[in-house]
Amino acid sequence: MISKERRYSKSIRVGNVEIGGNSAISVQSMTNTLTKNVPATVSQIRRLEEAGCEIIRVAVPDLESAKAISFIKKEIKIPIIADIHFDHKLAIASIEAGADGLRINPGNIGSEKKIKNLVEIARANNISIRIGVNAGSLEKDIYKKYGGATHEAMVESALRHIELIRSFDFHELKISMKASDVGRTLASYRLLSQKTDLPFHIGVTEAGGLFPGIVKSSIGIGMLLYEGIGDTIRVSLTRDPVEEVRVGYEILKALGIRKRGADIISCPTCGRCGINLFEILETVEKALLTNPLEIKIAIMGCVVNGPGEAKEADIGIAGGDGIGILFKKGKVIKKFPQDKIVEVLLKEIERIKDNG
Repeated sequence: MISKERRYSKSIRVGNVEIGGNSAISVQSMTNTLTKNVPATVSQIRRLEEAGCEIIRVAVPDLESAKAISFIKKEIKIPIIADIHFDHKLAIASIEAGADGLRINPGNIGSEKKIKNLVEIARANNISIRIGVNAGSLEKDIYKKYGGATHEAMVESALRHIELIRSFDFHELKISMKASDVGRTLASYRLLSQKTDLPFHIGVTEAGGLFPGIVKSSIGIGMLLYEGIGDTIRVSLTRDPVEEVRVGYEILKALGIRKRGADIISCPTCGRCGINLFEILETVEKALLTNPLEIKIAIMGCVVNGPGEAKEADIGIAGGDGIGILFKKGKVIKKFPQDKIVEVLLKEIERIKDNG
């Protein structure tokens, strides 16, 4: 494992998934369908399950969405978290509909009396709660005290609400500290990690589209995980949430924390490349998107240097001058027409999968 020793954190559960303690760092996502549109939401969650999503969060902006959770749960396998803002009654309705967890924003959820009410119902139903501190919605007094949404302000907000909820004898908590920039996100989690042993959900919120979102999330989440901070993650992208899950696993894989699916290496291409490596790589990636087989694959553009440059790969292909080659651990085992390169590789991967 590349990362440092993991920070100790208390263990809690979201449905059948353990978070914190010695459990694996889980990968989460959030639907972008209307929650009350049950067929669309179920369809998206099933695709996310195939991609390896382990916990799913849904927006609950109204009572109809809260009630929809009961129907959604019947059709999915992974735990479902209700995302609540402003109205504590929606949290209660979500619990009654069978939600496995809540995410509440302490900056807008309401009075202590309302929080106590939903906490008591959560405890009675064995529901865990995520306190989701967001830089964009801090309490006014804390914002004024620090002159803005600084990382110190975010940590004070988190500690305030940890203390409040614990005062109601509720302890099944995890915390998130999200800002849209990497610097504050890192500083917030680092500071809070010194002050509590509760498990952390980590991510960079509102990270943006594909490229800026991947970069911000990889740096922010990756640095925290490398430092041993983090128990469950969500990559935020303005994209299909399936891509969030994919990036999440790539981050964990790059750090040697978890492995799921293929580890694909490919050359950046140069003037020697004799095949359409961009198209081949994209086709293989899509074909293996939901395949959990842990295998290292090399996709190289040069039959001269390809096998030698990818000796550590379990299997690989290279092509040029109309010829494709299949190699294992750097040794060529098969030659074939170049236009069969993807077909041969995918068939060999399936053979490996079938043979265990």
